[in-house]
Order: sequence, then C-alpha cells, then structure tokens
Amino acid sequence: MPDITILGAGIFGLSIAWACQSRGASVRIIDPLGPGGGASGGLVGALAPHVPENWNEKKAFQLESLLMAGPFWAEVETVSGLSSGYARRGRIQPLLDARSLELAHARQHSAKDLWAGHAEWQVVGEEKIPFAVASPTGFYVLDTLSACLHPRKACYALAKALQKKSAEIVPDGPQAGIVVHATGVAGLEEMSRQMGLTIGNAVKGQAALLDFEASKSPQIFVDGMHVIFHEDGTTAIGSTSERLFTEPTATDALLEDVIRRAKEKLPVLAGANVIERWAGLRPRALSRAPMLGAHPVYSGQFIANGGFKIGFGMAPKVGQVMANLMLESVDSIPVDFRPEASLPKG
Repeated sequence: MPDITILGAGIFGLSIAWACQSRGASVRIIDPLGPGGGASGGLVGALAPHVPENWNEKKAFQLESLLMAGPFWAEVETVSGLSSGYARRGRIQPLLDARSLELAHARQHSAKDLWAGHAEWQVVGEEKIPFAVASPTGFYVLDTLSACLHPRKACYALAKALQKKSAEIVPDGPQAGIVVHATGVAGLEEMSRQMGLTIGNAVKGQAALLDFEASKSPQIFVDGMHVIFHEDGTTAIGSTSERLFTEPTATDALLEDVIRRAKEKLPVLAGANVIERWAGLRPRALSRAPMLGAHPVYSGQFIANGGFKIGFGMAPKVGQVMANLMLESVDSIPVDFRPEASLPKG
C-alpha cells in the first residue's frame, strides 16, 4: 500500500507527489480524468511574478517557487524524457501612461532589493522589443524573472517521471496512508456543500493556440492578455476570467474577442491561424491564495487547492512545503495560505 494517496492529478497533486517521492515515499495518485485532465491541461502557462512592491509572504513564496522552477522542470524532463516547455525568457509589458511609467521606474529600484539580484525589472524603450507592441508612452517593462511552460505537456512530463520512479497514477482505487486532496474546483464545491459555506468558486478561462513561431521571444502581457511563445513553435493567448457561465468547457464569443484583441495589439499575429481553442474551470479559494494544510472537513487528511491563475508558478514550492508538513511534521505554510484564511469571517 502507498505511503501517500493524492486525490487529483493536476499540477498541485503531481508536484506534491514528486516532492514526496523524492524523499522516499511511495505514492498513489487517483484521478478519473488522468494527468492534467482539468484546469491544469490548458494552453497558456505564464509563470509571472507579482509586482516587486508591498512585499508579503505570498510574494516571497512565489519568488522562491519561480526560482525553483528551472531545476525542478529540468529534472522532470531528464527523468521522463519529455519536454515540459519550460523556458525563462522574461516578459514585456507596455506602459500605458505617465503614472504607470512612474510606478515602473520605482519598481525597477525595489526589484533590486526584493528580488535580491536573482532577476531584474527594467524600463526599456522600443529598441529592446522584438516586434511591434503598441505602447502610448513608448516604454515597456521587461522583467527577467517571468518564465513559461506548456501546461498540458508539463503535466504529462511530470506524470511520466513519477511513473518511471514507480508512482501509481490510476483512475480509481483505495486510499491508503496519508491522504491529500488536490481536487480543484470539485474539491472546493464539495467542501462548500459540506460546510454550508462558500469557501471558493470556479472561474472559467478560455484560451487559444496559434500557429505562430517566436520561441526565442519573451512573453507579452498586454490589454489584460498573456501571449506565450511556446518552444514547439506555437503561440498561446488568453485568457478570459468568467465567474458567470453556463457551459464550463465550451468556447464562445469571449474567446473570439481575445483572439481579435491579441492580433490588434500584436500585428505580427495578424496572419496566424487558430489551431486549438480551450476552456476550463480554475479553482479560486475565497482568500485568492492557494489553500494548503490540514483539510477543514476530513480529519487527519490534507488539502492543496486554489491554484487559480498561479498554480504552475507556485507548484514547486507547494510540493516542497506539503511534503515537509506531511512527511516531517514541519509546517512552513504562510498564514494566508492556510485553509482557515478561506473561511468566511464571522
């Protein structure tokens, strides 16, 4: 019987399995949809930092995780023989007005201290931009911390690496040993029903994949959209953020608007064809931070949920702290990430 049973083969479940397995624990992962079958099987994969100001535990946690990502995914690729699509090429953001330019200059200085020399937040001109991106000020932020991966391929690679090290990944089966629930939207909805409280919700996202190759270029964040140039020669754009929806996995006019706006803001994409459209539900906890620690319903069990838009960026560190907690009884989870932070006050 396994030492650890993980319910859910999304990025949190797989990363926790990897961290536990690296410490000698045997692991069984149960998910009827298989690896990346839910929100983790998307297209975009932006691993982008919070702005370097108003520093807190969440931002420090994310910084550590983003810095862990390079060696984390390199080891996964070596063991699995598959590509995760991981690359740290930075991110470009156009600065829209004088106030945003002023803030960007201030953040350029704060990043030197807060990012401790691991990366830079730079204000640059058009000469540093690989192709035309509209900017009313003529200036941009270029940070060197942002990275990207291909979410679906990353899940497949991590699952393959786990299986090569003898982890079980099955659609169903008995739970044994330490149990952790990494069940995404379904888990949030189940807890809300059992507790009679809303502790999280599903947020629908839609994204598209284009046949445009710019795999050496930094990602771009413009007009609320991520544009990611994957190493396989495709370009992902997205995503919507919908709290009200009727068809969870259907794409619609909202995605067509994203595609239109992306081609408008980046004329280089104008002739690119859409080769895939995707929609799915992402789990957002009430606190808007990941929910990690002791399960609020199942005594003696654990939870890792609420990755929302930052799950892949947080995953290496999430795996580490959950393995610390479950295998060594070392609790290094930030206060704002604990399940009680997502319980309604009063």
